[in-house]
Amino acid sequence: MWTRTRVTEVLDIEYPIIQGPFGGGYSTSALAAAVSNAGGLGSFGAVNFTPEAIQRTVRDIAERTSRPFAMNLWVPIVGQDDAVVPDEALARALGRLRPYFQQLGVPEPRRAGDPVPRFEDQVEALLEARPPVFSFVMGVPDVAILRAARARNIKTLGTATTVEEAVALEEAGVDVITASGSDAGGHRGSFLRPVEASLVGTMSLVPQLASAVSTPLLAAGGISDGRGIAAALALGAEGVQIGTAFLASNEAGAPEVHKKLLGTPEARTTRLTRVFSGRLARGIENGFMLTMGQHLDDVLPYPAQNALTQPLRRAAAAAGRADLLALWAGQSAALARRMPAADVFRTLVEETDAVLHEPRLRSRAVALASPSGCND
Repeated sequence: MWTRTRVTEVLDIEYPIIQGPFGGGYSTSALAAAVSNAGGLGSFGAVNFTPEAIQRTVRDIAERTSRPFAMNLWVPIVGQDDAVVPDEALARALGRLRPYFQQLGVPEPRRAGDPVPRFEDQVEALLEARPPVFSFVMGVPDVAILRAARARNIKTLGTATTVEEAVALEEAGVDVITASGSDAGGHRGSFLRPVEASLVGTMSLVPQLASAVSTPLLAAGGISDGRGIAAALALGAEGVQIGTAFLASNEAGAPEVHKKLLGTPEARTTRLTRVFSGRLARGIENGFMLTMGQHLDDVLPYPAQNALTQPLRRAAAAAGRADLLALWAGQSAALARRMPAADVFRTLVEETDAVLHEPRLRSRAVALASPSGCND
């Protein structure tokens, strides 16, 4: 049965379906709990959360579900995330954004944001709160952190965008590896090579990782229905991580104007862009993305650019301005469905059952796999 894999055993869940974590307030305790209660693994993105907020969120989710869930953090990239932005670069970036601040009636920030919480402090709070699963992107936490998680019976879930990254995660001893293809929505998690050199599609990445590592794999990126789940399992994954399909659910914290685009023809065109946060991420194409994309020299690195555009994005969400929002979404965003998270989850399970048990599809697969079924 596809529902029983090493992923379900390690994470102690009923179905090998993990809800992808979202940053920027798009994750909610209600969403994570709904997915966990349905038999999967709900996740909460806490990238910019203070230690106190992390502990408060773990308690909130635990009050909503007795089943496993994950808290997600970004591992800082030394030399990038802590880089100092020169005053002249900040001035150029503000000048480029000034028309948008004026258009939305938003005061210009005087600096590139407040200091972000230290990863070490976030991890300390997370370990103390003891969520069932600690997931992370952008790198491999220090061995002492992973050892402390194991000592507390917290399962670890790391993200790889290349074979080399998966090998590094396996050598570090993580429990589950997410193979995140370039078709995934939101920020890319590459950490060993530049993102531009690590853009491997999900259906190419999964079988390569399955051949390179023995750690249980999740497939992530462009999977929005049962067909995608079945394909990922056939390629060697033992589960899937799905983001965009759950971003469209009632419980997700995305702005309504963002949710309305998911599942429509307008969501078919997505791009990778740095203009919102300073780090490459995939979202639905819009005016801000295209215009600012012509002036990349005036885009600051993460987290400075993210801090500068944050008030713009909040004002755009309040005003219903999809043309100015970061519309994070994967390449299958047009397949998303608006419904409660539990219904999304149930539909995914039913669709996967139907694909894997459809006699016509099963016989076709057998024919293709046999020598007599090959057509050269």
